[in-house]
Amino acid sequence: MDFTRLEEIHSGWSGDQKYHAWDASGREVFLRVCPIEKETHLHQARDLQQRAWEAGLPVCQPLGSQRQGSQVYIWESWCNGENARQALPHFSLKEQHRLGLEAGKALAKLHQLPTLESFPPWEQVCQANMRRKVRGYLACPIHYEKGDLLTAFVESHLDLLKGRATRWLHGDYHDGNMLVADGHLIIIDFDRCNPGDPWKEFSRLPWCAQISPLFASGMLQGYFNGDPPEDFWQLLALYIASNCLSALPWALPFGEGEIATMKQQAAEVLDWYDGMRRIIPSWYQAWQEVL
Repeated sequence: MDFTRLEEIHSGWSGDQKYHAWDASGREVFLRVCPIEKETHLHQARDLQQRAWEAGLPVCQPLGSQRQGSQVYIWESWCNGENARQALPHFSLKEQHRLGLEAGKALAKLHQLPTLESFPPWEQVCQANMRRKVRGYLACPIHYEKGDLLTAFVESHLDLLKGRATRWLHGDYHDGNMLVADGHLIIIDFDRCNPGDPWKEFSRLPWCAQISPLFASGMLQGYFNGDPPEDFWQLLALYIASNCLSALPWALPFGEGEIATMKQQAAEVLDWYDGMRRIIPSWYQAWQEVL
């Protein structure tokens, strides 16, 4: 490991140090410096990203890692591009949908990568997690307006988790973790990869739909090669409602700005789902409507 120049990157929510770096040969890389406690997870993330790169997915190439004292250094090829969250509004509606299709197709290929590990039954893991989220939300000193609709929906739909398969997930799949370069997407930041139900990957869709409903719709259509099946929609609503509940306690330490953001998103989710009375969110535009 020999880097001759470092430029710190301040974006993102993790406490890791991140750099745009140059090695002795002048090659540009993305460098992440993490506490040693994250080493096992970092290697899991790098393994998933390496297999994605070898399968031809649009990701940056993992290059190396090294332990040094109480820290782990991990680096990958530098990918130029504009963050998709900022870039999408500048594309035509047709192009936004095309990029969504790309994102969905890439995710489908990621979920098709072989999984050799055996995992605990997803139903047990996720039901326990969702019950914790409900308890955490109820214990929070701040609540959403009509947040009881979210808790009631989660508590009454936990049986939907029965029989769901478990695969390795990207873990934070949304437009903020994508770059646009030469009109195509690059998927970045595997740092939150985890095993889970592949359909849970879409729990971040509210972030995408806020910026571009056509991108979010295209992502689903690219993944399913058309409109999603009927049983997908209830599970998506469950995952999104559960995420909303955990988002508010998460936001508390970051202050009023993040609290307001999560309140706004919860209000939008309740509006999209008509107070959790409808299953298909109002922003979704069916395949036939887009073409």
